[in-house]
Amino acid sequence: MLLWASLLLFAPVCGQSAAAHKPVISVHPPWTTFFKGERVTLTCNGFQFYATEKTTWYHLHYWREKLTVTPGNTLEVRESGRYRCQAQGSPRSNPVRLLFSSDSLILQVPYSVFEGDTLVLRCHRRRKEKLTAVKYTWNGKILPNFNKSWDLLIPHASSNNNGNYQCFGYGDNNDVFRSNFKIIKIQELFPHPELKATDSQPTEGNSVNLSCETQLPPERSDTPLHFIFFRDDRVILSDWSQSQELQLPAIWRENSGSYWCGAETVMGNIHKRSLSLQIHVQRIPVSGVLLETQPTGGQAVEGETLVLVCSVAEGTGYTTFSWHREDTHESLGRKTQRSPKAELELPAIRESHAGGYYCTADNSYGPVQSALLNITVRGVGFLGDETRLPPTPGPGDSSHSIYPAQVELQSLYVDVHPKEGDLMYSEIQTIRLAEEGEANTSRTLLEDKDVSVVYSEVKTQHPDNSAGEISSKDEESHENEKLRE
Repeated sequence: MLLWASLLLFAPVCGQSAAAHKPVISVHPPWTTFFKGERVTLTCNGFQFYATEKTTWYHLHYWREKLTVTPGNTLEVRESGRYRCQAQGSPRSNPVRLLFSSDSLILQVPYSVFEGDTLVLRCHRRRKEKLTAVKYTWNGKILPNFNKSWDLLIPHASSNNNGNYQCFGYGDNNDVFRSNFKIIKIQELFPHPELKATDSQPTEGNSVNLSCETQLPPERSDTPLHFIFFRDDRVILSDWSQSQELQLPAIWRENSGSYWCGAETVMGNIHKRSLSLQIHVQRIPVSGVLLETQPTGGQAVEGETLVLVCSVAEGTGYTTFSWHREDTHESLGRKTQRSPKAELELPAIRESHAGGYYCTADNSYGPVQSALLNITVRGVGFLGDETRLPPTPGPGDSSHSIYPAQVELQSLYVDVHPKEGDLMYSEIQTIRLAEEGEANTSRTLLEDKDVSVVYSEVKTQHPDNSAGEISSKDEESHENEKLRE
């Protein structure tokens, strides 16, 4: 397919404002060299950006400029020179240089050829006089031509095809005709893309938008391009797509590196990559380390689970949390995660767990310690009451004295005596029978081996007992038994 000669004018892929658009001149037939007397039609393109019904043309020849106004956007010309066009309210177009020659043989080439196009060269004789053979040279070297016509086709043109071209024509009488030289420069379809980032030194956890920016000429603005994003030549951040932008919703310090993007035509015959862009992700050191508990307040109940919560007020990235007991210098656990807080469970906590605790947090800048948190543990009796150790006997007291624990009366929810509806309260007292030499030993109730258990019941007064006597079934029984853990 022959190329229409037009101005090389680049415009961003994503578009520009109307004020930045220049009109573009196209030529028909699509050459820049003609024989004298031939007619050429110029078209001023780009009116979609401007509301106009007239076009102003500027013709410069031998330093003299001629101005012509046409009602439409076309102009027929027959003279050599440089031509520009202007729509109402637009800037002037770039010039197109036309040559009307009196030579007997001319080499016709398009005004501009984009990389990836097929370059078409035509060796043309005046008045359509026949040629028996043609030959093309490039920088003085003869080019092979396998085309059945006299035209030379160079597919997938690139900058490697830049240079001086000339053609030779051979007539019936072995006449040799030589054309003028033509310098051809293949134009970029789009320049190497440029990778841009909303922030090249982002803070960890923040989002970063990448954009792969390049330009297409207006006459090729409908050429679809695909884009891809990489990091460090190894990590593919996206597949090929028509989107020029890529959003990284959260970036971390390990994502620091060299970023670049690529752009290519859908057919893949033109591919270009950007220069690298260094992105250095900044990490915020941890601060404001705090140790808390669940349940709150640092108060735990024996046998239940206590959760230690270590948190930081500031700090990004992976953080290593560790929990410690202050009095025993014991390390209780360690967790590394990308979170401002972490939890450690202490199941079935005991009274022996009471004491001071602290935690540390470290995100590679060194551990930061929390304040000390004192944790108390409340014991539990048989019926859910708080247990207390019996008072220590004095020097004159018998080592076999019994000290009943203070236990509140509890409502009896179990029907011990179904036939006696006047039972209101029951009480269970536990009495440790201390052995000799154990008067000053502190042990919890569950640790004692010799315990006396006292059962008692309280009865109400019968309504028909006017003397206020207590029911004859009131009783108090003592049962001593050995309780083993």
